[in-house]
Order: sequence, then C-alpha cells, then structure tokens
Amino acid sequence: MKLSVVIIFCSLVLGVSTQGWGMFLREAGHGARDMWKAYSDMREANYKGADKYFHARGNYDAAQRGPGGAWAAKVISDAREQSQRVTDLFKYGDSGHGVEDSRKDQEANEWGRSGKDPNRFRPAGLPDKY
Repeated sequence: MKLSVVIIFCSLVLGVSTQGWGMFLREAGHGARDMWKAYSDMREANYKGADKYFHARGNYDAAQRGPGGAWAAKVISDAREQSQRVTDLFKYGDSGHGVEDSRKDQEANEWGRSGKDPNRFRPAGLPDKY
C-alpha cells in the first residue's frame, strides 16, 4: 500500500513539473468528471459489449484536458481495475476469472489515454447518443 502511494505521489510531482499546480489540479478535476460521465453513460446505456468503448472514451476525454486529466484517468482506471480484481478474488476465489477482462479493460484505457479514437471499441448498434 505504501509503495502505491509513493508511486502516485511521484507521478503527480513529475506531471506537475512543467506547469503550475493550479492548472494541473484543474485538468485533473475536469478529467475525473469526464471519467464519471463515461461511467454514468455506460450505466445508462446498459448495452452489452459496450464497456470497453466507455473505458476508452472516458480515458480519451480526460486525457484531452492535458497532463492533469491524463493523470486522473490513469489513477481512476488503475484503481477501478484493482478493486475489480479484489472483488473477483472474493467472488470466484483464485480461479483467474476476470483477469482477461481486466487486461482488455486496461488495453481500452491506455488506447483512449494515448489519444487514439475510442470508437475502435464501439459496438454495433450502440445509440448515437453515446
């Protein structure tokens, strides 16, 4: 746990070294809001096979805010996948169930954060609203 806190703190400091704290924190706040919007849209859409699209879209939108948004997207995405692994461990034991899905989620997260088009993961038939 302590190591993860140190890593997060170091990445925060490194991300801020080229700009002011205020701008970085503003971008991070907007990026966190972008992530929440994608999550809310995913829940509202309730569309089978669309989760990777919403992962990519949330990360893409957040990263477009700048380094603070990209940082927030990474922290939120990593925390979400870590909590899912713990939940799966309690639910399914050490069967490895969900490991592949988590890997694919992280692939979609990184795809979006790198600025690539999230529509790569968009399933056919998902309403245009999303």
